[in-house]
Amino acid sequence: MAINPETFRAAMARFPGAVTIITTRHGPERRGITATAVCSVSAEPPSLLACVNRKTGTCSAISESGIFNINLLPNPAGPLAMRFAGADGATGEDKFDEGHWIDDERGLPLLDGALIGFSCEVTEAMEAGSHTVFIGRIVDIRLGDGAPLVYGQSRFHRLDPM
Repeated sequence: MAINPETFRAAMARFPGAVTIITTRHGPERRGITATAVCSVSAEPPSLLACVNRKTGTCSAISESGIFNINLLPNPAGPLAMRFAGADGATGEDKFDEGHWIDDERGLPLLDGALIGFSCEVTEAMEAGSHTVFIGRIVDIRLGDGAPLVYGQSRFHRLDPM
């Protein structure tokens, strides 16, 4: 039985995920997108995966540069997440007009105030449907404080301790 895209999207809207902004740089331009499709792969070597839509300039830039960062957003960073998701029409370098961005040692953007900033080198990339799955070896981790922003039921949430 084939699953239609609308049913899949409705199911995934119920699947909560940490909200991140994946960033890179290729040449002079910074690129970035909002993503919840990020997860750990291995502790030895430290690595994670990020799924990026191939239609985006961010995907092309990661493919060409071979490097990317993952910025775990704090609560309340919903407006910034929406900006990098393209909700306000900003594209490319213009997305970085909001938020306080710093460069890591490789010149890639890191969100100052992110709960975690992972700096990664691509070790593998594979196509999966409309996306490229990048496996990134983590070369640096920057830790911040606070509670993460979570997306589920088609809106943002915060985690509260039980």
